[in-house]
Amino acid sequence: MGIENKQMQLNQAIDEITKKVAIKLSDNEKLSQMFINCFESTAKTTTKFLEDGEVFVFTGDIAAMWLRDSSAQVVHYLPFINEYPIIKELVQGLIKRQMRYILIDPYANAFNEEANGNRWDEDKTDSDSLWNWERKYEIDSLCYPIWLLNEYWSITKDNSIFTEDVKKVFQTIIDLWKKEQRHDTDSKYYFIRDNCPPSDTLTRDGKGEPTAYTGMTWSGFRPSDDACKYGYLIPSNMFAVVVLGYMENFAKDIFNDAKIAEEASTLKKEIQSGIEQYGIVHDEDFGDIYAYETDGLGNYNLMDDANVPSLLSIPWLKYSSINDEIYQNTRKFILSKKNPYYYEGTYAKGIGSPHTPDQYIWHIALTMQGLTAETKAEKEKLLDTLLNTDGGKLVMHEGFNCNEPKEFTREWFAWANSLFALFVMELFQ
Repeated sequence: MGIENKQMQLNQAIDEITKKVAIKLSDNEKLSQMFINCFESTAKTTTKFLEDGEVFVFTGDIAAMWLRDSSAQVVHYLPFINEYPIIKELVQGLIKRQMRYILIDPYANAFNEEANGNRWDEDKTDSDSLWNWERKYEIDSLCYPIWLLNEYWSITKDNSIFTEDVKKVFQTIIDLWKKEQRHDTDSKYYFIRDNCPPSDTLTRDGKGEPTAYTGMTWSGFRPSDDACKYGYLIPSNMFAVVVLGYMENFAKDIFNDAKIAEEASTLKKEIQSGIEQYGIVHDEDFGDIYAYETDGLGNYNLMDDANVPSLLSIPWLKYSSINDEIYQNTRKFILSKKNPYYYEGTYAKGIGSPHTPDQYIWHIALTMQGLTAETKAEKEKLLDTLLNTDGGKLVMHEGFNCNEPKEFTREWFAWANSLFALFVMELFQ
């Protein structure tokens, strides 16, 4: 089947699904139209089928593919994989392309469609691959493709997805995370960007602030692509624990590789022990809570960021349950003014990010709050907020001014659209 035919088939499948779901939403015309726009966004505006069976999913208003974003951009299509072969082909092709990128450079966060040398900036780092759009090392960039692999397999039970490249990726990720447990002594990675805000580069000649061994693995940057203040990013380490569990099971049950399974299991336990020993602090108002970042030297960053993985998203990542006491304490903390990036305005209250202007709340954070809310009343209230803060565009954005939603960043941001569509589908079953 030619590439144009594949895209046509995908568009037809998406149209068919949106018609079925939109009928359930017909009582609310704006909700119905926003769902259609957001559900279509990835498939119709950011997806390219390639000749080799791979699929390139770019982020929207930037023509590069992020390992993280591309995984999250297809999350709302996963329930339809078995019903629509073309959607299965989309996710298969995306996973195949992600595995290839990780084997090219596991430290890179975003890649070009071809080895054309395009890049965000002329950064100084220890690789000059023409495939790399940007080389900000983020733990979650390696977590998301394994998460997507597990989600795909859990629904389809399709063992053909487990190629030799997947096995090589497992070993590559484990080796890198083990090395970055001792970043200051064992890692060659550095990242320097000149003439930029401090959040776009790493201190100490590109190595970042000092860290001590904790068992956790180091991250240079957050899911926002902003530099970490302290190198042990707790929610990303939690995500690493979850996907190491997936790798352990697949190594054992699919690849019959006891060595990889044992390495994944050991590393998972070390990171989890580090989180529990170094990642929890006592707050006088909320009790024991998870810090956002620490360095193992006694310094903590108490906040949450809108991007996922976040502390808010802990149960969605399946690190712990919604009812976990420390998560509940943490949730209350980050949804309060003690979180420096929690804002309350005329139109909304919620979590923003140092990545965007002051008083800008993120649609991703509001959606994640809804996905992890315990009551239907809270979910419905958040849905109303999302509907009333689209700035008149009938899609989601990155951040918006909580006092004037017509002021926003990123008009074309497929990740936020996908999560909104997922939230609507879950809310209306």
